[in-house]
Order: sequence, then structure tokens, then C-alpha cells
Amino acid sequence: MTLQSRLAFIGGGNMAEAILGGLLSVGYPLSKCVVSEPLKARCDFLHDKYPGLQILSGPTANQEAVAGAAASAPAEESAQLYVSPTSSIEELYQPAEVVILAVKPQMLRAVVADLGPILRERKPLVISIAAGIDTTAIARFMADGTGVPFSELPPVIRCMPNTPSLALEGATGLYATSDATESQRRLAESLLGAVSKEVRWVDQEPLMDTVTALSGSGPAYFFLMMEAMEDAAVKLGMDRDTARALAIQTAVGAAKMAATSSDDLKTLRMKVTSPNGTTDAAIKSFEAQGFREVVQNAVGAAEARGRSLAAELGGAKL
Repeated sequence: MTLQSRLAFIGGGNMAEAILGGLLSVGYPLSKCVVSEPLKARCDFLHDKYPGLQILSGPTANQEAVAGAAASAPAEESAQLYVSPTSSIEELYQPAEVVILAVKPQMLRAVVADLGPILRERKPLVISIAAGIDTTAIARFMADGTGVPFSELPPVIRCMPNTPSLALEGATGLYATSDATESQRRLAESLLGAVSKEVRWVDQEPLMDTVTALSGSGPAYFFLMMEAMEDAAVKLGMDRDTARALAIQTAVGAAKMAATSSDDLKTLRMKVTSPNGTTDAAIKSFEAQGFREVVQNAVGAAEARGRSLAAELGGAKL
């Protein structure tokens, strides 16, 4: 398995496109990628944006994306193929070495169970970006009531990228089952690294709920902060366009300073905060109203909700 492994994206939504676009931007071969997507409008969009990309749609699309398009299947039963006429038959019929599950968590059980026989037979590396559903549940979906022991199933790597991946500025947490090889771990890290500035492994799967609460949901926390800063400036008489521009660039600049400075976050904050100055007044107001506790409670609530979603979507038996 190499960094030019054949990739099958099951689902062609925004996050799948972010990963695909990031890979293409660093020179990953388009001919090594296939996308299975049920929505025609989305297929048309991807086809227009990425000429030559192999896109499958229809009842058998997922199976054909993973196993390779079945040349012998009757035309009326095969998936519809959106692809450049320059693609060769050999390219179209190659099986996937890596399967990226990029569907909504509510759909994952049905999708994986449907792919179960192919996954059990071919044993590709399975990478899931579905939030909340743990590797044990994914393995159970793959076994699909057959009694196949987990040790005979494909390795699973679970990852949580975030929406800034769409701007190639993502942060991603990963967890791998024990049977994933070092080369498979490196491959997953490279694939997600195409859209993430930070790719970090956790060695305990429950920490993926913390990753979700911190960086997965985190962009919304900062959007809320910028929104509140914008509204505060408008209330003080500034026009909204100026307030928005200044709030956003302040957040960008602060993040860039934090990313490039050797100082820790506390030191950076203190360097900006002159005693009895304007920043000091604002920080004291934040602290007096329990700002840290508010943030800690919010992250804790997100983590707890992640655990409950995992129980709801992955806990019950098939």
C-alpha cells in the first residue's frame, strides 16, 4: 500500500471533496480516486469541477467503487458512471485499497453492512470520518451478523477532521485499531494531512469524543466569538461590514501568532494585557462572568453529546 493507493470515497459531500481536493492539490493521481455518490446534482457538480474523476451513482455504486466496476454486470444493474472518456478500462475496474467512509453517521450502519461481504473478502484499509461511531461498532457492521471474528476483519482508522479542512486549514484527530500497520497509519496521516495543518493521533478511542468536542465542533465556538465581537462593535456605533472585517482578521492574526510563536497561550495573552489597560478591563470582565467555566462546560457538553450519539447510532445490534 503506497501514497498512490486506489481510493474509494463512499459519499461525495463537502468533507469528502475537501480531502479529494487537498490530495489533488499536492499531486495525488486523479485516476487513483473514485467517488460513490447517490445525488445526481452532486455527481454533476463533482464531474464539472474535477474532469476525469471517476464517479459512480446508483444502487450498486458503493460495491463497484470498492470492488472495481463489474464488467460483466448487466447494464441496467450497473452503477451510472460519470467519467472522462480518457480513462482506461483498466483504471475503471481496479479494486480499492483504501475505503473512505464519508457518509452521515445515521447512514453508516446500512452502508457498511451492505459493503460487508466485499470488505471481508478484500480487506482494504477502512477510514471512517463519520462522527461519533466507534471502531467496535464499525467492525460489528462489517461482520453483519456472520459471526466473523473482529480479528479477521479489515483494519479501521477513525478520524475527525473539521470544517476548516475545506480551506486546507483543518485539524484532524485519528485513532487506529491495533491491527492497522505502521504503513497504514502513515498513509491515513498523509491523506488527512493534505487538508489539515495539524494531524494528531490519540491512543485511547474515547479521546476521539474529546477531539470532536475540541476541534471538530471548535470552529463554531470561534464563529460565535467573532459574531459576538461584531455585534458588540455594531452596538457601539461601528458599521457591520467594518466590524466583521476587523473581528475576522483579529481572529486570524491571533491564531497565526499562536501557531508561530514559541510562547504558550497564557504568555501570549499576558503580553497583550497591560495592567489596568483596555485589554485588562475586558479580560477581568470575562473572568468575573466565569468565562473559563463557560468554555469548559461547553466542551464537556459537546463531548457528552458525542458519547450519547455513539450509543444511539452504534450501540444497538444489527
